Amino acid sequence: MTMPSEELSSISELKKLLDSNCKIEKIYPQVFASDAEVNLVTVTVRCPDGKTQTIRAYREEANALREFLRTRT
Repeated sequence: MTMPSEELSSISELKKLLDSNCKIEKIYPQVFASDAEVNLVTVTVRCPDGKTQTIRAYREEANALREFLRTRT
């Protein structure tokens, strides 16, 4: 799979939250559980102010987000 030259929105949103000291609380399905292709990835992030953000990625973007999470964590 090739990523477009412009960064995918779910990855850029996640990077922005992580740079703001937010922490990943939950990833579904689990990133390291399987290499099976998935159509949906949901990441729940908790920020220092107590707010919870949810990021969803579909199809090709879901696979790119899982790969980003594998290399980031």
